Amino acid sequence: MSTIEVLTKSFEFNRGRSLATLDEIAKLPDPQAALAFRLAPGRAHVAWQFMHIGVTEDIFANERLVAERPGRFGDLWPRYRGGSTADDSIPTLEQIREVLDGGRQTLLATLAGFGDAQLSDVPPQLAAKGWTFLTVLHIVGWHEAHHQGQAHAMLNAFRANHL
Repeated sequence: MSTIEVLTKSFEFNRGRSLATLDEIAKLPDPQAALAFRLAPGRAHVAWQFMHIGVTEDIFANERLVAERPGRFGDLWPRYRGGSTADDSIPTLEQIREVLDGGRQTLLATLAGFGDAQLSDVPPQLAAKGWTFLTVLHIVGWHEAHHQGQAHAMLNAFRANHL
């Protein structure tokens, strides 16, 4: 199995954890309230964490690995990319699942154009950061686990305060 295949298998595992958390939210009396929960005013809410995962995968697939290709969810990039401030418009579970699925499909299609011989290559769009293609693969895997963990911790806080 190639390095790319191994790492994309880990992406599948990580996605399973994210989807399990969304399934937990769906079972709550008021899923939208859980998705809107944030630890403090002006901070990212639970829904933002998941949308950020999907949008970031779309950004990597369309901006960072392939130059100047419009993203599937380009209209959402400003709201959910790194450095954005979460607004009060809370997406539904269905919208979140659509972005997670679509961002992943686009990312996997982009990754299919790469091979292990390119692992040490530095995509031109990431030259300033010095990130190799392998670094990108590691970041994508870590990124979902990181934000799923934040969402899960906030969900636990929501349950403690509202259920």
